[in-house]
Order: sequence, then C-alpha cells, then structure tokens
Amino acid sequence: MESEMVMVDDIPFPPQITTTKPLSLLGHGITDIEIHFLQIKFTAIGVYIDPVILTHLQKWKGKSGTDLAEDDDFFDSIISAPVDKYLRIVAIKEIKGSQYGVQLESSVRDRLAADDKYEEEEEAALEQIVEFFQSKYFKKDSVITFSFPAASNFVEIGFSSEGKEEPKVIKVENGNVVEMIKKWYLGGTTAYSPSTISSLANTLSLELSK
Repeated sequence: MESEMVMVDDIPFPPQITTTKPLSLLGHGITDIEIHFLQIKFTAIGVYIDPVILTHLQKWKGKSGTDLAEDDDFFDSIISAPVDKYLRIVAIKEIKGSQYGVQLESSVRDRLAADDKYEEEEEAALEQIVEFFQSKYFKKDSVITFSFPAASNFVEIGFSSEGKEEPKVIKVENGNVVEMIKKWYLGGTTAYSPSTISSLANTLSLELSK
C-alpha cells in the first residue's frame, strides 16, 4: 500500500492514523532554516485531526487557503475545537534531542510569558519536557509525536528512533503549556512551520467548500 502514503520531503506519512478514532492528515510541511542561501531542513511534520473539526469551522466556508493561512482566528478555532489532534514529526536531519527540547521550551516559555501565564507549574511542566528529550538523539527518521485528546488538557509526547523500539512516552498535564505547544505548531502566522500552516489552510479551505 506504499502508493497511498503521502510523501513529505521524501518521508512517507500515512493518510490516516487511529488514536481513539481515525484522524486524517489535513496538513503537512517542514521546519527549516536558511544559512548562507542554503536551505537546511530539520523535520517533516504531519498534522492529523478528527475530520469532524469541519463542523467547528463553518464560519470560514468559502474562504481561500491563502486567506485562511493569514487568519489567526481561524487557527485559534482549530486549536480550541474539542476534537482529537495528533502531530507526527519526523527528523530529516540528525540533531540532539536536547536541542529540540530547548527550542520547544524557549518558544513555549516566551508565548506563556507574553500572556502572563508563566508560573512555577508551567516551569515544572517545561522542565519535564526538556528532561524527556535531554537523553534522546534524533537520528534521521526518528519520530516525535504529540497526541492531544479532544476533551482534555494534557498532551502525550512520544519518541521512537528508527522504528525499532516501543515509543517512549511522557504525559504533560499543564493546560497552559499544552495550549502553547499547539500554538507553536498550529498557531497560524506565528507558528513554527509556515509550510505546514499553508498546507492546513489549503486542505481545510477545500474540505469546507464541499
């Protein structure tokens, strides 16, 4: 069934995965930086969401993908919609897990501080995440997952390298931190991967027009 895989920068993503129910691949992209005119790609990203999310986004029916990609209210509605969401992130370039953990921590911390929500509990939750990634090494094709169940304030973060062992998982239960992780990846114009936001906007624009 290889042909059914969606290729994101030569990395295969299944069009559907099942958590508590089947979720569809509604957006994908990469994270990269440019150094001396060279594009260096770090990760490929797949965003899986329960298709029922469309019922929460009817207000944007008829809008183009380009318009939606610029509309942060639209992405706030995706983030707050009470449906299962799941991020599958695959390493393109080898990096230390500690680098990824610190990057996630500083981005989430800045967002929390800007909203005046960075207290001891949030600091402890972020430390838990940094510690989880500290000992990991992201070889090419390692997989990081973030599972956000519909009606809850927690995230399960998983990591597996080369698909050999069972993924290691931690559960983070600080609602503010969980929300900002969602915003880091799904937060419209301020998100970490513009290509993912653009892809999500185009897919949802198409789905809403059906």
